[in-house]
Amino acid sequence: MATSFSKTEGGPAMRRPAFRRSRGDGPFRFLSTASGIVLLVIMAAIGVFLVVKAIPALQANTSHFLTELTWNPNATQPVFGIGALAFGTLISSFIALIIATPVAVGVALFISHYAPRRLASALGYLVDLLAAVPSVVYGLWGVAFLVPFMLSPSSFLNKYFAWIPIFGGDQVVGKSMLTASLVLAIMILPIIAAISREVFLQAPRIQEEAALALGATRWEMIRMAVLPFGRPGVITAALLGLGRAMGETIAVALIFPATFTISFRILSANGNSIAANIANGFGEATPIGRGALIASGLVLFLITLLVNTAARLVIARRKEYARAAA
Repeated sequence: MATSFSKTEGGPAMRRPAFRRSRGDGPFRFLSTASGIVLLVIMAAIGVFLVVKAIPALQANTSHFLTELTWNPNATQPVFGIGALAFGTLISSFIALIIATPVAVGVALFISHYAPRRLASALGYLVDLLAAVPSVVYGLWGVAFLVPFMLSPSSFLNKYFAWIPIFGGDQVVGKSMLTASLVLAIMILPIIAAISREVFLQAPRIQEEAALALGATRWEMIRMAVLPFGRPGVITAALLGLGRAMGETIAVALIFPATFTISFRILSANGNSIAANIANGFGEATPIGRGALIASGLVLFLITLLVNTAARLVIARRKEYARAAA
């Protein structure tokens, strides 16, 4: 079969035969479509499984699942609710996000625009390595080192800043919401830093050079050319880190005081999360208790799904990332 040719400005250029293109594109299109469908089927199957397993426990519950603070699904008359657990999950994750995001952005900017090439390569490798550390290692480090270490800073904050409600309270402990949030912040920092670094490296070089040519300092160039371009990527990285923090299990299970109260005092013995409660209670749970834990897992599944969907919407709003979000 004859090979088709096309004319370009630089002379004749040979293209692949049409039958070769169609023979390769068809299977690739099929595999790509099948992969997307399989992913959707898996997510739908997970959702259906959680709903089916949770229905018997929700029917046996004698209180309102979304607002009840008590968690006692193993009783003769099961009483349980997600209120305190959802509160602890969201508050600890947002505190971790507030702590980790500025540090991660600073690390990403240093690696991408300040550090020498060899140092930047080593730091980039270190950041990627920190993201691969198992969560149980962070949890053990938090219990062995951070919990006793945080007693002194927590006492300082309680003594001099008790007029701020979150630092108030009569009791200061090492296993607190603040300590758990710090561990979560350390866990999600490499994720946010790695994604932000790659986004900053994609900033248009011509805009950076134009800003420097007009007399801008390096920081002014970053503020005018790099940060506006990378803002959607940083927001997306932060939302992905937030999803990781909300789903973290072992690290927070080792540190949270495992209480079922709603309190904004992050230095006291208050706090729990959905994932930590599942890890702590699944082994001794009755069939109704396991169904209650699965129901709480369904709530966490929906929350993290919403967070990741928000991240994709942020990407889609930026035309430079529109193809990646498609």
